[in-house]
Amino acid sequence: MIHYSLICDDGHNFDSWFRDSASFESQAGSGLVSCPFCNSTKVTRGVMAPHIARGREAEAERMRALISELREKVIAGTEDVGDRFSDEARKMEDGEVERRAIRGRATFEEAKALLEEGIEILPIPGLPTEGN
Repeated sequence: MIHYSLICDDGHNFDSWFRDSASFESQAGSGLVSCPFCNSTKVTRGVMAPHIARGREAEAERMRALISELREKVIAGTEDVGDRFSDEARKMEDGEVERRAIRGRATFEEAKALLEEGIEILPIPGLPTEGN
């Protein structure tokens, strides 16, 4: 389908959709395209800027790739402490263990408590394929 900006011989601008350019030419040549304002059938294509579609799927795939890349970098540069994340973060904050880059799992309540204690954490988004 092609979206055309059209103009009649009286200068009225309007839009319409056509299967392809040949369909427009055929219909306009047969007097089947008329101006909705004055009913003139002397209609031509107006000046239009090209529209380049950026499909939603392409953008979604790009975002998945970026999130995946971010996750790979985080995994490569951190130690997985699993469900001990909150405890390990507190131990580092209290100076009980050496500071290091960690990752793991925490419940919403545990994460909220860490933030309220002034311990900085950053959630890393999961990918849709991971069931998040």
